[in-house]
Parts: sequence; C-alpha cells; structure tokens
Amino acid sequence: MEKIEIGQIEIRHLKIPLIDYFETSFGRIGHKDTIIVSMKSNGIEGFGEVATFYDPIYSYESIKTALYVLNDYLIPFLINKKIFISTQDLLDAFFRIKGHNMAKAALEMAFWDLQAKAKNMSLSSLLGGVRQEIEVGVSIGIQKNLEILVEKIDGYLSKGYQRIKVKIKPGWDVNIISHIRKRFNDLPLMVDANAAYTMNDIMIFKKLDEFNLLMIEQPLSIEDLIAHAELQKKIKTPICLDESIENYYQALIALKLGSCRIINIKSGRVGGLTEARKIHDLCQAKGIPVWCGGMLETGIGRAHNIAIASLPNYKMPGDISASKRYFRQDIIEPEVEITPHSTILVSKRPGIGYEVRKDAVEVYTVSKMMYS
Repeated sequence: MEKIEIGQIEIRHLKIPLIDYFETSFGRIGHKDTIIVSMKSNGIEGFGEVATFYDPIYSYESIKTALYVLNDYLIPFLINKKIFISTQDLLDAFFRIKGHNMAKAALEMAFWDLQAKAKNMSLSSLLGGVRQEIEVGVSIGIQKNLEILVEKIDGYLSKGYQRIKVKIKPGWDVNIISHIRKRFNDLPLMVDANAAYTMNDIMIFKKLDEFNLLMIEQPLSIEDLIAHAELQKKIKTPICLDESIENYYQALIALKLGSCRIINIKSGRVGGLTEARKIHDLCQAKGIPVWCGGMLETGIGRAHNIAIASLPNYKMPGDISASKRYFRQDIIEPEVEITPHSTILVSKRPGIGYEVRKDAVEVYTVSKMMYS
C-alpha cells in the first residue's frame, strides 16, 4: 500500500456570517463558526472541516473542545507518527482518545482528500460512489410566523429543491405542518425535532401521522433508543435517527431494536467518512435507506458530503444544499450549485473536486495554528 507522510497540518477557526439566521429547537445562530483543517504531504494538500457549532448544542462537542482536542492530542499523535498507509491506520492513532468524533473526522476527511489527490482520483470514486449527481433537499429553521415559513418554502421550491425539511418544537408543530400540507398538498415533506419531545407527546406524533410525511427526524432523547422503538411501533410515519447514531454499533443496536426505519448519516457526527461508509453498508444490507444531513458546513465540508452521498444506498434527498443557501461567499470555487433538474453534480476532479479560496479563508479567520 502507498505510504503518505504528513509534512504539515494547519487548523483555522473561521467565523462566517449566514445570509439568514437558522433556528432549531435548541437555539438560533446568525453565523457559522467552524474549524478548517489543512493537511500537506509532498506538495499535495487535503482539506477537512470540524462540523460542530460554536456551543455544545447539537452534541457535547463545541469549537473550544475541538480546538483543545486537536491541538493537545490528535494532531501531536499524527505529527509524531508522520507516516500512514491507510485511513484506518490514521484512525488507529486516535484510539486512546474517547469520543470527539467531529474533531477526529476533520483530520480523517482531510486525509481522505489527500489520498484521493495522491491517486489522482475523485473522492467519490475512492469511497466507492456510483452516482454522477445527487438529489437535494433543504432544511428550513423555525421562523417568526407561518407566513414567513410559507414564503421560504415557495422560494426554495422555485430554486429546485426536491424535498423540504421543517424544524419543529413544542408549540411549533401540528398546526404549522397542517397549514403547510394544505398549501403544498403533494410536497415531499419531513420534520426534524432535534430531540425536543418525550413519549408524553405521543398524541402530537399521532396527529403528525395524518400529514403523509416522509419521516420524523430525531423526535426523542438522543440516548433513548428504546423509547424510539416504542414510538415507531405506535406511528406509521418512519422515524429517522440523527443525533442518536454516533457510530456503527449504535446504528446496529437501533436497527435491531426497531428504533428507526431511516438513518441520517452525518460523517462528522460519526467520526468521518470511514465510519459513515460502514453505517451505509450496514443499512444497505438490511434494506434501510440513508441520506446525508448537513451542519451548515462551508464548501469544504459540503464537498465531502457530496462525495459520500454518491454511494448507492443514499436513496433520499439530503440536506447538502447549494453554497448560496447559507453564505454570500463560500470558501471554495466553484461554489456548490443546483442544476436545472434539481440535483448537485458529483465532481470528477481529484479529491473533493473544489479549489479552496485562500483569500476568503483569510477574511473569515479568527485564529490559526501550524504544526510540522
């Protein structure tokens, strides 16, 4: 196997304004804090992104925890070892550090990009992707009122998005979805609760059952796979798990319990593309469709999402979206765009398939660290 010697690693904390605020059941943000990883070897540069938010609102990880773990543990492990023969070899270097999947994933994804460029292959091809283009949906956060939400849905449909996901929370759920369904009768529609409900809210889910939804994403507590299994038995709408699935084994347990019928695979959440592919293969073998969620990533994380979503069992439109969905200026070129027939093309160029705009990265940089 071909060896890759890591010569230099750089990490940058970026802060990028969003075009519009994004609100879920756990809060509202107006800009995206992220960490970009650059990994160099023999004149080739690979890129990855830490998908976490600034605060620990999606999971326990945050920008501060990621910077700490990267600086004090993960990167020193890689710099000390230097030479790696595979992505698994790189992941094995992290074995002593428990958790912190998003921090690990950024380095692992940069290494995947580096490998693909070294082999002059697209990242999609190296991962085993089969799609030339992927179907896309869009996630819409909680709005000030129903009128604004309907206006946004109209706008995204006009831009070609094939599936609409609406964030819900207690008090912003059944009535909202009822109005949307009356206005958009045939719209492929799903809801995402971000774990905002309990089994005491069973009547809410039974009412949501009436609206022909594609799925209800992460309705209950992240840890409670048993309650999700109980809920799935009582409603006809498929449950999709997101935050609950942090690795292959949790996916296996969820499927054995019957906790869901669909899984949203976010590569950052599960520790990188290697684990994402394992979960994909498990679900494919068991006839469980998967799709690729988003974390408001820049074009770097978005490019990795596009590549993994080209695998055959990513059968449902994901939340990848175009660059202009979130940012006035992305940090890649060309920016991610939607085709006239409502898809995103999978790049055939080496690696992630996009050039990183160093000038844009510099504009948004809050801090940076270099290791060699």
